[in-house]
Amino acid sequence: MPTPRETILAALHARLSALPATALRGDVLPERVPAEGLLILRDGEPGEPDVTLSPLAYHYQHRAGIEAVVQGADRDAAFDTLTASIGTALAADRTLGGLCDWVEAEAPRPVDLPVEGAVSLKAAVIPVVLHYSTADPLT
Repeated sequence: MPTPRETILAALHARLSALPATALRGDVLPERVPAEGLLILRDGEPGEPDVTLSPLAYHYQHRAGIEAVVQGADRDAAFDTLTASIGTALAADRTLGGLCDWVEAEAPRPVDLPVEGAVSLKAAVIPVVLHYSTADPLT
């Protein structure tokens, strides 16, 4: 049986997979970026939890990351469209179907990455904070 952490990350990946861009989880950057863009979900770090003792609960602010990558002549507009679609997808259900307390993305810091012999990439890591609680830090 998957842990709550894995269930939440899988739900976030499923939400990203519904977007027009190709969504991967934990993969390396492929040689070719699809025309509609590429999203790679990184599991991130759960961090130190806040703990309540009665009942025992561990409250996490898990920081995952979404690598957003676009390529092409109109990459600025494509990047803006892609990041806006991520925001819209997250805002549609901030609890991922009740799996966590709150999901919020932070602003990306885009960079242009030159590619030898091709149009440069525009990319950024979009931090996503997943607020959830669990009864055991190993689940």
